[in-house]
Amino acid sequence: MRDTAGGPRVLLRRLRELMQEPMEPQERLDRIVRDIASNMVAEVCSLYVLRSDSMLELYATEGLNKNAVHQAQLRLGQGLVGTIAASARPLNLSNAQEHPAFAYLPETGEEIYHSFLGVPVLRAGRTLGVLVVQNKTMRNYRDDEVEALETTAMVIAEMIATGDLARLNRAGVELDLSRPVSFTGLSFNDGVGLGHVVLHEPRIVVTNLFNEDGEEEIRRLDASLGSLRLSIDDMLSRREVAFEGEHREVLEAYRMFANDRGWVRRLHEAIQNGLTAEAAVEKVQSDMRARMIHMTDPYLRERMSDFDDLANRLLRQLMGRGPEDVAAMLPRDAIIVARSMGAAELLDYPRDKLRGLVLEDGAATSHVVIVARAMGIAVVGQVKGAVSMAENGDPVIADGDEGSIHLRPPPDLEAAYAEKVRFRARRQELYRELRKKPSVTKDGVAVDLLINAGLSVDLPHLADSGAAGIGLFRTELQFMVASAFPRAEAQEKLYRDVMEAARGKPVTFRTIDIGGDKVLPYFKDAQQEENPALGWRAIRLTLDRPGLLKTQVRALLKAAGGRELKLMLPMVTELSEIAQAREIIDKEVQHLSRFAHHLPTSLKVGAMLEVPSLLFQLDELMKAVDFVSVGSNDLFQFVMAVDRGNTRLSDRFDPLSVPFLRVLKTIAEAGRRNGTPVTLCGELAGKPISAMALLGVGFRSISMSPAAIGPVKAMLTELPLAELKALFDDNLGQPAAGMPMRALLQAFADDRGIPL
Repeated sequence: MRDTAGGPRVLLRRLRELMQEPMEPQERLDRIVRDIASNMVAEVCSLYVLRSDSMLELYATEGLNKNAVHQAQLRLGQGLVGTIAASARPLNLSNAQEHPAFAYLPETGEEIYHSFLGVPVLRAGRTLGVLVVQNKTMRNYRDDEVEALETTAMVIAEMIATGDLARLNRAGVELDLSRPVSFTGLSFNDGVGLGHVVLHEPRIVVTNLFNEDGEEEIRRLDASLGSLRLSIDDMLSRREVAFEGEHREVLEAYRMFANDRGWVRRLHEAIQNGLTAEAAVEKVQSDMRARMIHMTDPYLRERMSDFDDLANRLLRQLMGRGPEDVAAMLPRDAIIVARSMGAAELLDYPRDKLRGLVLEDGAATSHVVIVARAMGIAVVGQVKGAVSMAENGDPVIADGDEGSIHLRPPPDLEAAYAEKVRFRARRQELYRELRKKPSVTKDGVAVDLLINAGLSVDLPHLADSGAAGIGLFRTELQFMVASAFPRAEAQEKLYRDVMEAARGKPVTFRTIDIGGDKVLPYFKDAQQEENPALGWRAIRLTLDRPGLLKTQVRALLKAAGGRELKLMLPMVTELSEIAQAREIIDKEVQHLSRFAHHLPTSLKVGAMLEVPSLLFQLDELMKAVDFVSVGSNDLFQFVMAVDRGNTRLSDRFDPLSVPFLRVLKTIAEAGRRNGTPVTLCGELAGKPISAMALLGVGFRSISMSPAAIGPVKAMLTELPLAELKALFDDNLGQPAAGMPMRALLQAFADDRGIPL
């Protein structure tokens, strides 16, 4: 860059003029690289653009062989240019040929040039190409020259994004921006959604890139920063976030970023180099994301989400935009794509327009996933890079069954998924017809099909699904979506609403099951544990902190006045824990009766069987409780010593294997022998083939997600249970060899036309 004041500004002004002149795209690119080379006193300036096949193609050059344009190409990661594109970081070299990544392209004639400066062409943290300058003399380019080239690259990124270069594509090859792309993540909720991308906290499209008056832009920026800081201070002072908790911590992080001097300094520098305040925010945001996207530290990655949100808020301040009317802007088939989001934010979107949710982060127990599951929409999580690769309005398929998404899918893939959705819709119509029919096998055996629930938004599913009741109400979900411990009055109201919605059908309330992976940010007693699944959680925690259990039990007793109350204790390991919990429950009953409260007509206390130690005291357990619920998820995890969240192991062991089915059969027989009702609650109950296995080993009550009731009932009504029981009698007693049980069950169903 020339040592003259306003060098970058002169270049940006010239680029703006070139963008406004009517000319062919190739001519525009040729003149742009010529002007960059002239302004930076470089002998070479070249632009490489990333194609859909992950190749970087030379699109324009000043100084290299002109015949190499649209001929020279490098793979992503190959050579210096490919390294820059893959890492999204600049390279500044005094002798490029000594760098280990250097790759010689003889058609370009670049071997006589030694110094090399290359920067990624970034848009929203996504690499679209690489911009390079070179000189024969060995030198390192100065920081201000690097900054100037990065700013220029941002302008070129907008050219690529707006489709100006589409006419330069070779037949059959598209630019990276529009190519179909698929991601594999994790399934957080079943279902398939076809629709169009809606970016949560959508990126503001900045169209005015060049400033006329740098000082005025800095004044605008500082004024918007001041307003942003005041709005954050205002949020922090509100009563609902005055307490400690996750919402306050997020806002404190926003305040930290908003007052960060380094961030403000970089924004000022970008404006001084000729950008508007809006373009400066977008540039710094894109640079920051490109650098942090490679970090593995989960805390820093979470902070990046905070920073993105803050930058978007600042852009809206600068552009004078108030809160957007989410419902009005939403397409009828919206699939929300977000890095992360809160549960309340998802509820802001109208349910009738949502088809799915895609998250770059999150876990199956994240607040937003819990709510999305209750809303019955497909959820795919841990889809890294989805936000950067997506644009608002892009066609997208969210496959919650397989844990994958397809952005801008090709027509044949879209048609295949459309047929899959139509098939699911036809099946759903069949399930609706089955809703009022009894849950009875083909040979007349009645089976209770119950649903799992945990939030008020779950309650309509009880009537819609035709379930016989709620086999598992997860009371901890109310705690997980709150920002502080729910008050006794709030708990009582929820429990009363649940019982009223059940309209006399049985409801089993599981006492609060927190700890492990269900962390409450406002619960300060919780500590980081090396193995949380085996740690201080569920009944272990509530017996140590009896105030939690007392408050909840009192709320449940008051809510159940005049009705039956079924209480289930989670994570029981020893019978003494049941005795301790019963003592607390009995004291609460005595306390309420002393003050003449309306009490339940009957009180039944049960235990969740999910710890293998109970398998060796089954008869004692059955006599100590009024009912037993089998937690198949944790029981399988503990019996097989396999972490369900470990993707390397999640498919290695089958819950329909002979050893685990023998465990389940033993439990069902113990319940029948002692006259104690046994229900299985867990993922096993929600798949027709595994539900069929549960019936075969002796279960007559199973609880599942509301969406699973229809498919399981369709299987049940066609099932000859006596024949299935004979199949199990023949195979479970034999050595575990030969055809796997899953294959035997599939063949059994296929032979008899049982829908799975």
